[in-house]
Amino acid sequence: MAERPFIPVRFAVLTVSNTRTLADDKSGDTLAERIAAAGHELAARAIVRDEVERIRETVTAWCADPKIDAVLTTGGTGFTGHDVTPEALEPLFEKRMDGFSQLFHRISYEKIGTSTIQSRATAGLIAQTFVFVLPGSPGACRDAWDHILKDQFDYRHMPCNFVEIMPRLDEHLRRGAGKA
Repeated sequence: MAERPFIPVRFAVLTVSNTRTLADDKSGDTLAERIAAAGHELAARAIVRDEVERIRETVTAWCADPKIDAVLTTGGTGFTGHDVTPEALEPLFEKRMDGFSQLFHRISYEKIGTSTIQSRATAGLIAQTFVFVLPGSPGACRDAWDHILKDQFDYRHMPCNFVEIMPRLDEHLRRGAGKA
């Protein structure tokens, strides 16, 4: 069997923070660098404050953009009063990806022990776009990318990966329109 070709994916990276700027956004930089190093495209990048509506507006606009295949957010997954990224995005998930959170916590536990319980990392689909809600530390972003996302967004990864199912994510829409 011939090796599959590499297919670049278009990512958007959103940092959720009341204090970060592009000049000191280490977590966003970590994700952007890894996306580029893997051969993918950084299609959009932004920083928004820890406000539910701002987070939702940015992510839903990106999910509606056909030039963006996946959204990675970093920040706002803890338990303080300003940590609202899961509250902003989970209600918009059409399908949850519970396995992501479970695997992320297993990997994180190996690095930081029980402190992983303080993260509410989550993932799901919004408008047929993969959305991953990551903690705001560069280490957590490295762990998520290096140990989960890098392989799942590589079409050559076997036995399965996200890239091969991306064209089928909207099957339910085609069926509803009589195009099945």
